[in-house]
Amino acid sequence: MIHFIGAGPGAADLITVRGARLLGEADVIIYAGSLVNPALLEYRKEGCQVYDSASMTLEEVLAVMRETEAAGKTTVRLHTGDPSLYGAIREQMDALDVDGISYDVTPGVSSFSGAAAALQAEYTLPDVSQSVIITRMAGRTPVPEGEALRKMASHGCTMVLFLSTGLLEEVERELMAGGYAPDTPAAIVYKATWPEERVFRCTVSTLAETARTNGVTKTALITVGRFLGEDYERSKLYDPTFTHGCRKGIEV
Repeated sequence: MIHFIGAGPGAADLITVRGARLLGEADVIIYAGSLVNPALLEYRKEGCQVYDSASMTLEEVLAVMRETEAAGKTTVRLHTGDPSLYGAIREQMDALDVDGISYDVTPGVSSFSGAAAALQAEYTLPDVSQSVIITRMAGRTPVPEGEALRKMASHGCTMVLFLSTGLLEEVERELMAGGYAPDTPAAIVYKATWPEERVFRCTVSTLAETARTNGVTKTALITVGRFLGEDYERSKLYDPTFTHGCRKGIEV
């Protein structure tokens, strides 16, 4: 059996209870060493074999899985954050389907959630933004034409950018071309929830300068939008005048 597990955003205790249990039961762990906190390996049992996939190809990862499965043992494939976001798991699962090898997926806390916690912010504020766009800047890995950053920016809602820290000059141009004002609040969250976590608040037009000044070149999320500002409407959920299925509002 192969278990794909989301390791969470960084802190070793932010893996799910199920994920930690499966890690402790695994005979083999293949983990993304360039992204996953190695402290998570402390959950492993004695005698567990560990492979760092940072230098491995897909074919090499699959070979380890097949060998472990043939021996009647259990493999954990440990991915950063939640494996459904930029996890490159589809190609692994498709290959396992061809081989008839069973697998399951345990979700994880995504780093975009970790970034919100670091910012002590709420992405969806009434009268500010009720949508979150999770995307990336096109680089060596392209994005579909319809998902070009300036097109995504045209919505003006909350945005979280993965895998874009090394392209911030282009990010600035695309965000402003899409409609964000230069003074729109933004933030760079470096290694959210890790011991090294750092938060740098800035604006859309100062993202690249902020990253350069603070030596941030990778392992960071870019957040953009007025959710980082001061103005918003109070939620109706706890408004004493608002009636819903669990409470009758008070007439004013």
